[in-house]
Amino acid sequence: MSLVTLFGCVGSNAVTGKLMEFNVKAVDNRYARGGLNMLLAPAYGITVAADYIVFNSLEFWTGKNPINKKPHIFDTKVDTYIDVNDQLDDSLTEAPIDPLAKHVIDHSEMRVINEDQIAIELTYNDGSHATLTGERFGDEVHYSIDNQVIAKTSLEEMQMYMASAEQSQG
Repeated sequence: MSLVTLFGCVGSNAVTGKLMEFNVKAVDNRYARGGLNMLLAPAYGITVAADYIVFNSLEFWTGKNPINKKPHIFDTKVDTYIDVNDQLDDSLTEAPIDPLAKHVIDHSEMRVINEDQIAIELTYNDGSHATLTGERFGDEVHYSIDNQVIAKTSLEEMQMYMASAEQSQG
């Protein structure tokens, strides 16, 4: 699991973006939005962890985020200081796994179930559906897709992820 999620801290953070979108659309007043942001703090912890552990990792390894369809930031074309790609085998210059074309997320809807649980209803491009949940159990958060646990993290790890995210943004 650690190798798979190694690059999860870098990505577009699409799940957290969906929660932020909800936060902003909920009310038009900046102070009310700030208050709602504070109330949603536990949900933000879950979305950041979901991004880092699941979605940003998928984005890195496939080259595209399955929620917002954006390419990974490491695939951004810019004028670089050092060019090495022309000296490497082509297999080392692109994402190693083809994008998950069969199950590209068409849209998603997030809902807070209670202070310990959040659910994201996923609708794929082929019309199929899945539910991604994050649920706190004591000092751990378990992530499941359709009631099958796919990842677990401790609250301490989530706090480290959040601190890392804040440092990279500020």
